[in-house]
Amino acid sequence: MAKKQASSASSSSSPAASISSAAAAATANSKETVAAVANTASSAAAEQAYLVKRLLSSYRTNTPQSLKLIDSYLFFVMLTGIIQFVYVVLVGTFPYNSFLSGFGASVGSFVLAANLRIQINPQNAAEMKISPERAFADFAFASIVLFGFVVNFLG
Repeated sequence: MAKKQASSASSSSSPAASISSAAAAATANSKETVAAVANTASSAAAEQAYLVKRLLSSYRTNTPQSLKLIDSYLFFVMLTGIIQFVYVVLVGTFPYNSFLSGFGASVGSFVLAANLRIQINPQNAAEMKISPERAFADFAFASIVLFGFVVNFLG
């Protein structure tokens, strides 16, 4: 009878031992999986950082100064529009005509400057049969018309 109890005890501890060994194996596999995912994530982040550095380096060396100036103006106009939109969301739309005028001026200026950038880009010279001086004159005239409408809409 003692043999039966010992054998039953060993057989009952045997499934527990196999479960704990399976759990240990699963934990080891999950740690390896987590490590592999972490390595993949850090590898992807490193690759993205490399691509951003390469993009900025290429932009600095290959972009003409006139296009960089237009890009900074585009950034300023976009930032102005975002600030106006956030202000209206946070504070309210009491002078609604003022918001529409300012935001419309920001969007219109951005569109006109983006068109100017496209027209004077040397890589687009084959498609654009227009001189940079003419493109700037068109930009200046369209900006005057745009701001005329904006001032008229203010009232």
